[in-house]
Amino acid sequence: MPSSSSMASASPAECRQAIRRGEWTRHTSGLAAGYAQANLVILPAQYADDFMRFCLMNPKPCPLLDVTRPGDPVPHGLGEGIDLRHDLPRYRLYRHGALDGECTDIAELWQDDFVGFSIGCSFSFEEALINDGLDVRHVTHDRNVPMYRTNRALTPSGVFRGELVVSMRPFPAAQAIRAIQLTTDMPRVHGAPIHLGHPELLGIENLAAPDFGEPPVLHDDDLPVFWACGVTPQLAIEQAKLPLVITHSPGHMLITDLPNQQLKFG
Repeated sequence: MPSSSSMASASPAECRQAIRRGEWTRHTSGLAAGYAQANLVILPAQYADDFMRFCLMNPKPCPLLDVTRPGDPVPHGLGEGIDLRHDLPRYRLYRHGALDGECTDIAELWQDDFVGFSIGCSFSFEEALINDGLDVRHVTHDRNVPMYRTNRALTPSGVFRGELVVSMRPFPAAQAIRAIQLTTDMPRVHGAPIHLGHPELLGIENLAAPDFGEPPVLHDDDLPVFWACGVTPQLAIEQAKLPLVITHSPGHMLITDLPNQQLKFG
């Protein structure tokens, strides 16, 4: 099993090969430093137009990086040799809106009408935060980022509707301001935060108990800073109740060949 440090310095292709061989099944935060990661939604083509509009009308949580042709498992806009059937460390299966388990490969589940949507991920802007000297706590402690359901309604499209999911990174006040500055020019990976402080205004009752990911490491002088999160579509999928939809498992992303720097300024 490769170490976190070796995977951090590995190329995207090397990380994907380790994932494809089953050598890495953990979260991907901090892997292939310098390169963008993506959330994933795979669904039948008959629902693709509605889901595309859902993403376009909710660009903060759902910034599209790539959409595949029906039946094609290759996201051609994201790099060489990528295959959506094999290259994520963990997938989630939703049947009729209910989570029906997780797996590490979906080749046997692939359908000729499947369309894959790759959505920008906040892991991509963490490089800028770290390079500027900010303590991205879940990376420092080798944890998955904490994510929370909120009370903020999304713009619906067809069968897709629901509430926003956010990821949270705690910072002292000065670092929180700097984090806002650094992420504002990266809208393709969620951009600026949507909220800071007062989690109860988002309907979050307990920061220590996230809905997805792992509990945060909190300090007394922290402000919680909340970004729109690419797990959001999974809540819309629960409500849509389609026969089969496949997504990434929260925190277990597709590692692309796109440099993070390329995703700045839209």
